[in-house]
Amino acid sequence: MLHAPEASTPAATITTLDAKLTDADRAAPAQFFHDHHLTSETLPYWLVNVPQSQWPAECPSFLRDQPEKNINCLSTPDQEYRRQDWKLCADQGASPAETNRIDRFQRVPSDLRKYLEYTAHIKAEYGSVMRFVVKERLGWGNGDSQDLKPLGRPFEFDDDIRILYNDWPYGIDTNIIHLVVWTKFELADDPATGELTAEAWAAIEAYVQQTFCSRVAPKDVVWFKNWKSLKSVHAVEHFHVMLHRPDMAFVRERSPTATFH
Repeated sequence: MLHAPEASTPAATITTLDAKLTDADRAAPAQFFHDHHLTSETLPYWLVNVPQSQWPAECPSFLRDQPEKNINCLSTPDQEYRRQDWKLCADQGASPAETNRIDRFQRVPSDLRKYLEYTAHIKAEYGSVMRFVVKERLGWGNGDSQDLKPLGRPFEFDDDIRILYNDWPYGIDTNIIHLVVWTKFELADDPATGELTAEAWAAIEAYVQQTFCSRVAPKDVVWFKNWKSLKSVHAVEHFHVMLHRPDMAFVRERSPTATFH
């Protein structure tokens, strides 16, 4: 959900990441593993998917103290990763009868590494990911309370909503478009469960039906909202929408600033 800025911005100091993992380079560590009888299990997670010629002497600071889920992902060679298909995405979507198990999503291992390095630079430059998102991506001032004050009730005013392409999407099939709907208003959680209240769920469902299902078949639309413990950007309300094989002209109508990879 973070946006990689143009080269003129300070955060563009990450100049070696894309060079590390070109198609040609992906074969280099695989050959090195074979020649030296190594496997991803025998390498520390912070060396997997990095060409042997570019291995750091120690674990980079942005990869330290990672949760087990991230370590497991980073330990996986890219060539062994299987992208998550639409069925899995639909199964994890939000509905009263389903589990909203968004914790099961993960990024392509090398993309996760890039994402973690990028967010580390963002935090160093802006102080927090939230400040960067609000200022640079949403255009909602500096994230002060007045900047984020909604004009009205949830989904009443378009100015309280932004739809952006997720610049760091999960490792899903490339025919799935991952959008993030950001809101100035809160979407209430049940404090006992950490999940959406029935009223908030119904409000999001109505918005998704009106905004996306008018042009995309309902079976090809799914939305979900991170539990508080899983949010990578705190203090700015948002939920996720995935579209399966949508008309890209329609997607650009809904998210005019999107740049698709």
